[in-house]
Amino acid sequence: MKEKFMAEALKEAQKAYDKLEVPVGAIIVKDGKIIARAHNQKETKLDTTKHAEIMAIQKASKKLKSWRLIDCEMYITLEPCSMCAGAIINSRIKKIYIGTLDEKTGAAGSVLNLFKDYKFNHNVEVETGIMKEECEKIIKDFFKMLRKIKQS
Repeated sequence: MKEKFMAEALKEAQKAYDKLEVPVGAIIVKDGKIIARAHNQKETKLDTTKHAEIMAIQKASKKLKSWRLIDCEMYITLEPCSMCAGAIINSRIKKIYIGTLDEKTGAAGSVLNLFKDYKFNHNVEVETGIMKEECEKIIKDFFKMLRKIKQS
């Protein structure tokens, strides 16, 4: 089941890739059903906050008519940054599943861990390595492609 949902997040990441956005995808699941899906759109929307996780949270909140996403789970192809980790905590998401880690900006253990190292009013469970190879590949392929574009 975890792989099925991460595959859906990877479809979102591919949409970002196709738009020359950093290919990160996120989906939110409640009661075994996808209630929101999103991908990075920082470049397209010219907005630093248009990360996949933030946009998925906004869509799920609208669908549930609540900012509290209690009993929801999020699948993310890349470890969230500190902004997104904060939004995940504040939205009360129960658990996140991460495809691959981000050694440069990750806030779920790579650079810092907002989910374990600090005391907040809500705890989020974290599981990493879901479809790790596929999630790593799309990121690596994207940056290889960008380097080729810049060289031309």
